[in-house]
Amino acid sequence: MHPGIHAAADPDKPAVIMAGSGRVTTYRQLDDGAHRAAHALRAAGAAPGDHVAFQLGNGPAFFELLWAAQRSGLVYTAVSTRLGPEETAYIVADCGATVFVTDAALAGVVDTLGDGRLGDGVACHLAGGTANGWRSWEEALALAPAGPLLGPYAGDDMLYSSGTTGRPKGVLHPLAAAAIDEPDPLTLGCQMVWGMGADTVYLSPAPLYHAAPLRFTRSVHRLGGTVVSMEHFDAAELLRLIGRYGVTAAQVVPTMFIRMLALPRAQRAAAELTTLRTVIHAAAPCPVPVKQRMIEWWGPIIWEYYAGTEANGMLLCDAQEWLAHPGTVGQPRGGEVHIVGDDGSEVPPRAIGTVYLGGGAPFEYLNDPEGTAACRHPNGWTTLGDIGYLDEDGYLYLTDRKADMIISGGVNVYPQEAENVLAAHPEVADVAVFGVPDEDLGEVPLAVVEPVSMQRAGPELEQELLTYCRDRLAHYKCPTSVDFEAALPRHPTGKLYKRLLRDRYREGPAAGDEQA
Repeated sequence: MHPGIHAAADPDKPAVIMAGSGRVTTYRQLDDGAHRAAHALRAAGAAPGDHVAFQLGNGPAFFELLWAAQRSGLVYTAVSTRLGPEETAYIVADCGATVFVTDAALAGVVDTLGDGRLGDGVACHLAGGTANGWRSWEEALALAPAGPLLGPYAGDDMLYSSGTTGRPKGVLHPLAAAAIDEPDPLTLGCQMVWGMGADTVYLSPAPLYHAAPLRFTRSVHRLGGTVVSMEHFDAAELLRLIGRYGVTAAQVVPTMFIRMLALPRAQRAAAELTTLRTVIHAAAPCPVPVKQRMIEWWGPIIWEYYAGTEANGMLLCDAQEWLAHPGTVGQPRGGEVHIVGDDGSEVPPRAIGTVYLGGGAPFEYLNDPEGTAACRHPNGWTTLGDIGYLDEDGYLYLTDRKADMIISGGVNVYPQEAENVLAAHPEVADVAVFGVPDEDLGEVPLAVVEPVSMQRAGPELEQELLTYCRDRLAHYKCPTSVDFEAALPRHPTGKLYKRLLRDRYREGPAAGDEQA
């Protein structure tokens, strides 16, 4: 199961359609490009088992490099295009890349790195342009022979956590010399759970360097489907693309749901959605009212899953299960879930504790033995750092991330509860709740809100939101104040960089006042 099989069977079938430009890459073109890229990587010094890194926006070159590494036994790291030179250099060095390919459009990275500044052992290539200290990726491809490398075996990704609670960590899985056409668990899930196959038209609206878009599009290519890749997310454009290309499957994040629901009613009603069979969401908590509205609009085709870059387990929930258990992220499929208290023992249903998963793929955090040990339970289970509980039917509910929990006057406060309430207010586009220092209670909850209109930001809306929250939650769970910002720092995959907000406010009251 790989593009070469489909290139031989149906060479002119679209493997990738870029949503903005309409550019089509056929399976023949994808396979040929991947072969040349694999030869170019090998010529640059990347032998089977080595690590390579590439930092490219959504586009054909990304898929060619992915499949070049995947088909030639390399461990590959897709680096976020949002990172600056220092962060990029850290990841390239940390993953031990022998080859690094970046985009000429990333001027800060290009101007600062290259010319040996990443170390003598890294062959630095530039795609889409030329610059001093960089080798041309296009020239490397032009010199590469056609046809597959001899004796290929499967590589694998080694991606980095998005760094929402600290410095990104590389997630390393053991690399087995498996055959390139051997299906992985996600591909089998796409096929057997979600019914994907050669007739799938899969819409990917998020950056491909993130784990879910990379792995799901890779699975669609294994199955011979077509990937429609958005260069950048836009709510109205996403709806248009579904009708334009007859999209059958898509993966989104809750903030995309919120943006689509904010579109004018007539625009939503006019959307052509009849071809959609499966919509999958994850990456961040979805407020219950938001998901209820999406199911009413799109029907019972929405699935939710809980998993991480670590691939240490997966929980799934279809629309019918979710409606019977509103707010759940599902039950484990082929693994286990355990809720563990502070003493390390499992707790009963409805009791809150740290969420551990068992039965998933083994992994370690690269160059971080302490971090690897900290995520492991003595029983062999592993955690992503989330807090939650199981109901009596074994469905998991997340209450927050352990790093985000607020301890106010000795009482645990889970900010996700207030965030879910405030996100349902019609004048709230986005919201983050976190703890700020308080002389009396140690910490108190603060809300930073991205309003639908900044013209409404001020004391009147603040009081309206505080009252709205207190009418729906115990007062100790509610923010004591609200600040407003034009945009919250979210990763394109939907994860909130709450750490950036929290650190800013913990610098002192003046720092917080400046953001009001």
